Amino acid sequence: MRSLSVSKTKIIWVTPECEKVIGYCARVSNPANQDNPNVSKLLKYCMTKGHWSVFEMGSMCVEITTSRAISAQILRHRSFSFQEFSQRYAEATSFETQEARSQDLNNRQMSNDDLTEDKKSWFKCVLKHHQEKSLKLYNTAIEHGVAKECARSLLPLSTQTTLYMSGTIRSWIHYLKLRTGNGTQKEHMDIALDIKETLIKEIPTLKGLI
Repeated sequence: MRSLSVSKTKIIWVTPECEKVIGYCARVSNPANQDNPNVSKLLKYCMTKGHWSVFEMGSMCVEITTSRAISAQILRHRSFSFQEFSQRYAEATSFETQEARSQDLNNRQMSNDDLTEDKKSWFKCVLKHHQEKSLKLYNTAIEHGVAKECARSLLPLSTQTTLYMSGTIRSWIHYLKLRTGNGTQKEHMDIALDIKETLIKEIPTLKGLI
């Protein structure tokens, strides 16, 4: 079993000079001023007034490495296009870490970081044992000639996966507003915060607005 990994993101591509392109397209009705490089005020105005269509003029694709548990949540965002590592064609070899937290008693979507260190340590040991045992059974099944698409049923949700997530800047804005907010699982929120940082580097005007 490979060393446990931590979820990570990496930008694959983004519309060149994305902020300027969006501003240029937003001024389609004002061609005399279309080449104006100062677009920050315009884009802020579009956001505050709900003119979201202009943010469809730019796109971004991000590589995400995470667990199957979190990828299932990400794939629910259907305004994006996805490509994910296929366990039908390639063998699974790695797992993601998962910290133990307690269930929030008032919100079924929330957890709290208030477990004792003993309970956290217990969960960590049990998870590692489960992952090692599952991977051993998985590899044995493949050695016996079982197809990967069948053998993967033996693997836990902590199995690592990689996916590409591509969408318009409009889709990314709405995704980040949702998934960096309260109610998102911590591991998913960490991914969204990484992507948010990347997006703001590409479109500085979004800082403080998403």
